[in-house]
Amino acid sequence: MKAYWYDNVEGDQRDDHYTDRTLSVEYLSRIGIIYYHCPNISDVDSIANARSYKNRDEITVSPDQMGPVYEEKVRMFFSEHLHEDEEIRYILDGDGFFDVRSLENEWVRIRLEKNDLIILPPGIFHRFTTDKKNYIKAMRLFKDAPKWTPLNRAPELENNPHRKSYLQDRSSPAGMMT
Repeated sequence: MKAYWYDNVEGDQRDDHYTDRTLSVEYLSRIGIIYYHCPNISDVDSIANARSYKNRDEITVSPDQMGPVYEEKVRMFFSEHLHEDEEIRYILDGDGFFDVRSLENEWVRIRLEKNDLIILPPGIFHRFTTDKKNYIKAMRLFKDAPKWTPLNRAPELENNPHRKSYLQDRSSPAGMMT
């Protein structure tokens, strides 16, 4: 895993958009992101049990697996959105990027690779893309029946209860740990 401020330079979303302004796991934690390196599936199972995740599936994002809809799907995943549930992904193979909004509304790019596990809190604006290799295989974990409902960013989402809770949690003393 490598986290850094996104460069905001026009270009292919699958480019690194790397800056030398790297960010720590502690910074990610302050904005609600939880990261684990899990070389064994038993590590994932322990996290899933501790967080009451009962269901899981796997998704492969690649032209070979998705066929002619690949480019359309990658563009869809890259639309800024939030979810009303945690989003937890364990990377089984390949590489990709989660971009998340900082509290200052700037993009943070998080590069994930095999054995990385990330948990995004409900209410955080984010987007996803593969890298230039156009391949990632991930396990998705869910508390209940598998669902993936993106709410694309719009002004009215600032009043969404999950968005409000996310922002309130970050502004409380516990959320602002140093």
